[in-house]
Amino acid sequence: MPPSDESNSPGLTFGAPSLGDDEIREVVACLRSGWIGTGPRVELFERRFAEYQGVEHAVAVSSCTAALHLSLRSLDLQPGDEVIAPALTYCATINAIVHAGAVPVLADVDAETMTLDADSVASSISERTRALLPVHFAGRPAPMAALVALAERHGLEIVEDCAHAIETRVGGKVAGTFGRFGCFSFYATKNVTTAEGGMVVCRSAADAARIKRSALHGLSQEAWGRHRDAGYQHYEVVEPGFKYNMTDLEAAVGLPQLARVDENWERRRTLWRAYMDALRATPLTLPAEVPADVRHAHHLFTVLVDEARCGLDRDAFLDETIARGVGVGVHYRSIPEHRYYRERFGWNVEDYPNAARIGRQTASLPLGAVMNDADVAAVVETVAQVLASAR
Repeated sequence: MPPSDESNSPGLTFGAPSLGDDEIREVVACLRSGWIGTGPRVELFERRFAEYQGVEHAVAVSSCTAALHLSLRSLDLQPGDEVIAPALTYCATINAIVHAGAVPVLADVDAETMTLDADSVASSISERTRALLPVHFAGRPAPMAALVALAERHGLEIVEDCAHAIETRVGGKVAGTFGRFGCFSFYATKNVTTAEGGMVVCRSAADAARIKRSALHGLSQEAWGRHRDAGYQHYEVVEPGFKYNMTDLEAAVGLPQLARVDENWERRRTLWRAYMDALRATPLTLPAEVPADVRHAHHLFTVLVDEARCGLDRDAFLDETIARGVGVGVHYRSIPEHRYYRERFGWNVEDYPNAARIGRQTASLPLGAVMNDADVAAVVETVAQVLASAR
């Protein structure tokens, strides 16, 4: 999923991807091969992603939104069926539920972790609830032990939104493998990018086959498969599908990215710690500490700007930071803040107090493997200047 309300400056860009000669060489080789659609590089990317995550089945698609839509659609939801999701997330999480023909139900988030609050989820379950859709926000895992227990107790499916969580682990278990489906993003700002793209991981071969089929018009055999086999293979439309396939050009970018995933994660972890040390004395609210059994993906470094403590509100902080040449992002305004959802579902911002407060105070600082120590120092100095000017 792309960032919401992202702001970039002419100085330090927010969410700049880490791209180099390896990506250029792979893309050029793909162009020279003559095969730029879905083909051998997509297959290789799927295989290597599955190996990295320690899963058997991974299907590449055009976006994490597509991954969520196809996963929810594979649950065969009926009109009126409900799916519970956090009130603090990107709109794609909610839109996927709507497009799958179900009714989204919001639960509040935890005040510190900003991921789903299990108690709020429990109180939101009804006789129409069919699935839970937790989001591993900023790379921090949702409380999966509690959510899995709720799902088992009520006979619910789990679809995990792992757009921020390629490297996330809980007690050694990979984010995206707690439920039936895990959905990942390779958008331009993500830790592994293909410019646009996504991945579904799942437990069963049958689910993987259906996802792959649904991602390409519901055809029984994708184009690459038809041309690589002996003789021409006619396809059959077995269900009305979508145009959600990843291309080899995109996978060509992703293959070198995936090869550097842990190296880039280590760099972002170093930057994260530098931010924590340098900003601890400021009036900003910093991210909650990471538990010992959690591997945080360190996708976002979010701070909360409380006007009473900082002397300016979040939007003024954004404007002043951008004016000084540092790009920032907002992740995210709470879902009920958006007019469409209020009018369609009757949601009130006040009903989700943690999501509302976080959504009105949150700001994301630049955090990327392309950043050097001087970049971090520049961000910290800029933040200090903005806060000092407000007092």
